Amino acid sequence: MKHDSSVAALADALRADVHRMSAGERLPSSRSLVERHRVSPVTVSRALAVLAAEGLVVTRPGSGAFAAGRRAAPAEPADLGWQAVALGDRFVEAAGITWLLTPPPEGVIALSGGYLHPTLQPARALAAAMARAARRPDAWEMPRLGGMPELRAWFARAVGGAVSPADVVITSGGQQSLTTVLRALLPPGAPLLVESPTYLGVLAVARASGLHPVPVPVDADGVRPDLLAEAFAMTGARAFYSQPTFHNPTGTVLSGERRGQVLEVARAAGAFVIEDDFARHLGIAPPPPPLIAQDTDGRVVHIASLTKATAPSLRVAAVIARGPVAERIRATQLVEEFFPARPLQEALLELVSSPGWPRHLSAVRAALRSRRDALLTAFARDLPELRVNRPDGSLHVWARLPDGVDDTALAEAALRSGVLVSAGRPFFPAEAPGPYLRISYGTAASEPELAEGVRRLSTVLHS
Repeated sequence: MKHDSSVAALADALRADVHRMSAGERLPSSRSLVERHRVSPVTVSRALAVLAAEGLVVTRPGSGAFAAGRRAAPAEPADLGWQAVALGDRFVEAAGITWLLTPPPEGVIALSGGYLHPTLQPARALAAAMARAARRPDAWEMPRLGGMPELRAWFARAVGGAVSPADVVITSGGQQSLTTVLRALLPPGAPLLVESPTYLGVLAVARASGLHPVPVPVDADGVRPDLLAEAFAMTGARAFYSQPTFHNPTGTVLSGERRGQVLEVARAAGAFVIEDDFARHLGIAPPPPPLIAQDTDGRVVHIASLTKATAPSLRVAAVIARGPVAERIRATQLVEEFFPARPLQEALLELVSSPGWPRHLSAVRAALRSRRDALLTAFARDLPELRVNRPDGSLHVWARLPDGVDDTALAEAALRSGVLVSAGRPFFPAEAPGPYLRISYGTAASEPELAEGVRRLSTVLHS
C-alpha cells in the first residue's frame, strides 16, 4: 500500500502517542485528530489503518480506535541442539525429490518432472469417476485388506502370464510400494543392486532405509547381464531393482534377449528382481510383456502404477508377488499403512473400467509421440552437439553433455534463465561417468513451449 507524506507523518506522530498509552486506552476521536493535526478525515483514516496493520491499534466501528496489547519481546530461539545426538548419524536426503516435485516458478518452462502436463491428464474422467465412487453407500467403509477384489483382478489381467488376483496387493502409489517392498525384502545394512543411472526416488528410499545401493551400468539395451552377475557375486546382494520398460531416466527398454538373461542371473544368485513398471501406459511404441510374465519361480516382485498415466494425486498402485515374499510384503504394507483410501481405489476402478480409458491412453500416446519428436527437432536445430536418445515411451530424453560441463551448475543456470531441467548426477548411485541432463517432453504445456525451452537451454550452454 502506498501512503502520501501527510499519512506517513500522521502515522509517525500517532505511533509515538500509542507507545506511551496503556493497552486498551482509547485514542482521540477522528474529529479531534483532524483538528489537532490539521489534516483531512481521509488522512486520519489511512493513518489509523497503517497502525492497525502494524498491530499497534485496534479499531472498533462506532467506538473508535484503541491501543493494542503490547507484544511480548521475541523469545530466544529454543536450544534444539540435543536432537543431533538423539537422531544419530542417519540422514534422509530429499533434495532430489524436492527438485522433481516443486512446481517451477511462474514464467519458467518445465522440461523436468514426472507427471503429465495437466492438459494431458484425464481430469474430467477422474472427477466423474470420483463422484460415482463417492456416492456409493459403503465408499467410506474400510476396504478388504489387500485391496478391492475387483481392482486386484484388473491388475492381474493387465499384467498377464500366470498372475492371479490373489498375488496382488493394492498400495498407496508407486513410491510407497518401493518403500514397502524394500523394507520387506532387505534388512538395514544390506546391499541393493540398482541400474546406473536409475530413478533417484529409489536411491532416496534405499538410503533412508539403511540400504547400500550398488550400481550396475546400463547401455542402449538396458542393464548389462554380465556386470549384473559380477555385482551379485561381489556383494552377495539378494535383490536387484530394475526398470526394464521405459527406464527412468534414459528411456531404454531391456532387450528381449537380456530379459531372460537377467532372470537367469538372479536365479543363479538366489535373488529377487524388483520390477518397477511405472511407465507401461506411457508407451509410444508397444512395450514388451513385463518380466513377471516370464517368471516361473516367484523371482520377480512387480510394481504396477497408473499415476504417471493419470494424475499425481491418484496414489494407487499394486505390488504383485508369489510365495512367502508375498506374505512378507502384505504384512509389511499392513503394518505401515493399514490400507489405501477406499475412495481412491473405487475411483481408479471406475476409471479403468470405463469406455474412456483406452481412448485416454491412445490420446496420451499420440501426444507423447508428437512432443518427443518436437523436442528432438528442437535439439537438432539448437543443440546439435548433444547426444540425445530417442525413447519409445515414458516422458524423458537423456542428453549427454560435452565433457567438462558441470550438469548441476548448468541446470541451476538454466532455471535462472527460465527453463527447468534435471541434472543427471543425482540419478547415479555413485560417481557419474559423464555429465548428463534429463529433459522431459511430457511436462511442458505445448510443442512451441518445448522448442522455446530448448532455445533457452541453448543460450545458457553457449554463453
